[in-house]
Amino acid sequence: MSRDIAGTNNDSPLTRELFSAGVYKPNQGRIVRQLTCLAIWIIVSLACWALYSSLRGTDMGSGVASGIPTVLVALGVWTGFRLVNWPRFADFLIAVEAEMNKVTWPGKDELVRAAFVVIFTIFFLAISLFVFDFIWQFVFSTIGVTM
Repeated sequence: MSRDIAGTNNDSPLTRELFSAGVYKPNQGRIVRQLTCLAIWIIVSLACWALYSSLRGTDMGSGVASGIPTVLVALGVWTGFRLVNWPRFADFLIAVEAEMNKVTWPGKDELVRAAFVVIFTIFFLAISLFVFDFIWQFVFSTIGVTM
């Protein structure tokens, strides 16, 4: 209800948004929106390449085997662009970028120290599990249990 009063009700359906060409809040959340759009385009392109590879080996004509993936790439690129400009999703991505700007990222020294702690912990746990496994194998083989 507060969205309706404030005039920021962005509940336009995606199907209607797919047929518009406007850019929603073009100066907000640009980096996250561009990277999201790029990721969608890469996924669509890889899927269409796999489709083309599988259609190429069939007895379809070469025009059909290359035409279907080409049309799907074009539709996927347009859908990816429109999806990041859909008000509901765009507002989410704008909020994500705003939150990411609030994060305090560690410096190089802190990052190196934390990496060493993680690597040491992993090796310590691996060695501990190896020792426990060796001990239990010895105990079970001593009492005659075979594996």
